[in-house]
Amino acid sequence: MQTASEIRQGLQAARLTLQRDYEQHSLPRRLLRAHSKLIDQYLRLIWKWLAMPPNLVLVAVGGYGRSELYPRSDIDLLIVLPHEPEEALQQHLQKLIGVLWDVGLDVGHSIRTVAQCLAESVDITVQTNLLEARRVTGAASLFKEMQHILKSNLQHQQFFLSKQQEQTQRYTRLLDTDYNLEPNLKESPGGLRDLHTVLWISRACGLGETWRELAAAAIITPPEARAITRHEALLQTLRIRLHYLAGRREDRLLFDYQTTLAEQMYITATHTRRASEHLMQKYYRTKQAVQQLNIVLMQNLRTYLFPAASIIQPLNERFLIRDDLLEARDEKLFEREPSAILESFLLLTQHPPLSGFSAATLRALWRARQYIDAKFRRDKHNHALFMNLLCQPQGLTQAL
Repeated sequence: MQTASEIRQGLQAARLTLQRDYEQHSLPRRLLRAHSKLIDQYLRLIWKWLAMPPNLVLVAVGGYGRSELYPRSDIDLLIVLPHEPEEALQQHLQKLIGVLWDVGLDVGHSIRTVAQCLAESVDITVQTNLLEARRVTGAASLFKEMQHILKSNLQHQQFFLSKQQEQTQRYTRLLDTDYNLEPNLKESPGGLRDLHTVLWISRACGLGETWRELAAAAIITPPEARAITRHEALLQTLRIRLHYLAGRREDRLLFDYQTTLAEQMYITATHTRRASEHLMQKYYRTKQAVQQLNIVLMQNLRTYLFPAASIIQPLNERFLIRDDLLEARDEKLFEREPSAILESFLLLTQHPPLSGFSAATLRALWRARQYIDAKFRRDKHNHALFMNLLCQPQGLTQAL
């Protein structure tokens, strides 16, 4: 049997091989899955090496649980026990955790019985981690029991409301930092966490665990699924490269790394902009698209989970109010009358109870963006609408 030192050396070499493969092919999803699979193999090796009791189960949770393990991220583990541990088992578990750290695995761990998992799942963060639980090794029957109990106690509507509130609080917390030039790829609005939130809710509701499955469930359109997959890949690429560059878990696009990141991604400078500026422009476009898609998907999920009849109020011949959202009467309105694009934002400022656009109208606006061209900008009616918008006494920041 290998020693801890030999296992550590083998792990380092295997991780270096993954890094070189990524640098050659730059396929983020392949790296994240391969890294998760590699850690699975080493955890099973150590579990067997220490002869862990067969009635325990080792579970991957968090990002590791969904097989998205970044190069320098913590490895989140849950060890599930059939009953409270005795002194001998406690020592055995302490030895396991010590060996994991000795071989170079930065683990974050918890040790619980199934009953304790259920009790702790009142915390939305714990409940979310357990939602992504994946068995690595150990008692399959105990893992199935845990999954069954947790699933039967999961309240879909409450889970949605809790995740929505969590997202709102995250946005508020990061409001100031969101506008600086070193955004957080994971937590900032329009970052990876916005995508995770949608997938957590859809997974909890049994609607799917991938963008393709959400498209099949009619929560998202196939073109949106392709777009969100592309944007997700860019965010994953940036985060992976940041981890490698920093040599640690680093999720902020710090100035120190922006130029090197641009070079690695073959983004070159022009006469008017540095390569790092082109990189950040690319990021901010992705961020904007992710935020918009998040709004659309959260609205669609809310409609699915809370199917009560909408309260509809007519506004004018082109728009109506559905609940507290502005909605175009015809989804082709903006393509037929591009000036209605500006009118829609003006209406937002003139009716303070409105909280935003309906999902259908957001999609229609996105499709019609190409109609804002030179002819649109020369139109005097559009000039008047825009100046009227700027003169509104409230709601201007939201509209802009």
